[in-house]
Amino acid sequence: MSPLAKSHRSEPGLTERFNLVVNRRELCDAYTELNDPAALRPKLGDDEAMVLDESFITVLEYGLPPTGGIDRLTMLLTDSQTVKNSHCFVFIKVPSTITQEEMNKEAKSSYFDFPALDVSTAFPQATPASVFPSCTSDYYQLDDLLTPEEKAIRMKVRECMEKEVAPIMTTYWEKAEFPFEVVPKLGALHISGGTIKGYGCPGLSITGSAVALAEVARVDASCSTFILVHSSLAMLTIGLCGSEMQKQKYLPSLAELSTIACWGLTEPDYGSDASALRTTARKVEGGWILEGQKRWIGNATFADVLVIFARNTDTNQINGFIVKKDAPGLQATKIENKIGLRIVQNGDILFKKVFVPDEDRLPGVNSFKDTNKVLAVSRVMVSWQPIGIAMGVYDMCHRYLKERKQFGAPLAAFQINQQKLVQMLGNIQAMILVGWRLCKLYESGKMTPGQASLGKSWITLRARETVSLGHELLGGNGILADFLVAKAFCDLEPIYTYEGTYDINTLVTGREITGLPSFKPAASRPKSRL
Repeated sequence: MSPLAKSHRSEPGLTERFNLVVNRRELCDAYTELNDPAALRPKLGDDEAMVLDESFITVLEYGLPPTGGIDRLTMLLTDSQTVKNSHCFVFIKVPSTITQEEMNKEAKSSYFDFPALDVSTAFPQATPASVFPSCTSDYYQLDDLLTPEEKAIRMKVRECMEKEVAPIMTTYWEKAEFPFEVVPKLGALHISGGTIKGYGCPGLSITGSAVALAEVARVDASCSTFILVHSSLAMLTIGLCGSEMQKQKYLPSLAELSTIACWGLTEPDYGSDASALRTTARKVEGGWILEGQKRWIGNATFADVLVIFARNTDTNQINGFIVKKDAPGLQATKIENKIGLRIVQNGDILFKKVFVPDEDRLPGVNSFKDTNKVLAVSRVMVSWQPIGIAMGVYDMCHRYLKERKQFGAPLAAFQINQQKLVQMLGNIQAMILVGWRLCKLYESGKMTPGQASLGKSWITLRARETVSLGHELLGGNGILADFLVAKAFCDLEPIYTYEGTYDINTLVTGREITGLPSFKPAASRPKSRL
């Protein structure tokens, strides 16, 4: 940035300019700012400010104009001492002749040098999501279906997410960075570990764990995915399939979120067809050698503990392993350029002859079917993420329509907007009731894979419709992450896909009600592993 100096004309039509150059970048206007050294300090980096304080400066004078500003500043900075560093601070005279036309052009360009306005300043008529709206989306009063303990955990999570997390999430979403500063806050909620009892875990009912996850998702879907991967996949696998020693060793620190876990099943060539995975585990003395690749693994880039599934080269069956982040041959890299769940650090994981000791093989995973006990819980849990997302979008739209005015009336006063709000609200009540019933079926031991798949597929479909209606209600602001809806719109798409795509989940239910598999024809493979 090089603002124009005040005019100093040596002859009519010409202007001379003097700028302060710091480490090869023009920093300030020699005419307008040289008389006040203190004004320079906020524009300098720490290293440059140190040099400034030590009086290192060179002044190059090319017929300087008869002003005292440069001379006075030179005396202040050098303290009448010998110049010691001639490359850091240099006053130069811009030698070119600047015409009035060029001055006008540069002045016009400087018009665009201002920082962006804060959304509250630019659009004061509606409150952004950093000040999260109160919950108005539980129209049929879900609390009446919850135990006192489940109500308490719901409200505890809601308060934390609204006050501690909502104000900062848009910034992290824009930067696609994980907000490590919220991890201690999430740990203090004591929801990690969900339904696991003992080992520092909360031992919640599946309903309590589900509504807690929904409250996280209501404010931020990425945070809920972080918890889902860490707790309902990785921790639950150790809790259900691990040895007593493994549970005692890993679960306490994972429960308090002082260590983080990821869960690796999906591979580049095997997503929906995960049972055909190719990462291998070869038995050697004292342990196993893992080789292969995983993709789309949430928390992969910073996880301390990795729960990994690989094919036993001796039995051709799927086994489970706990891998530590510092294992030689392990490499995790971030997947870039996502438009959804931008905060979640999905990664590619490479295993190049990674050694895993025998003590870290999960004894309860001896075939792909053994993953179903984990996936049964996670599929219930993931059904509550879109419930929470839709609730947050409705709450945001409800407040927005009452604040925002057009044609002399609040947007909420227009019939078409009320119709959309009611449609959103109806979807959410149905989603909540299906999610609640899934929890009760699981708790009673009656839930089938088809029921879990129907719940996940149908709830995400209704959530998609609900968020899309919210996008319409906000008009142009529907594409700004500041008002939540655009962020939720993008974040919902990965959830619609992971833990079984909409189509795969539909076909799982279809297979269960007809007895006929359609997505894995018998002719495609001699033996089905599902």
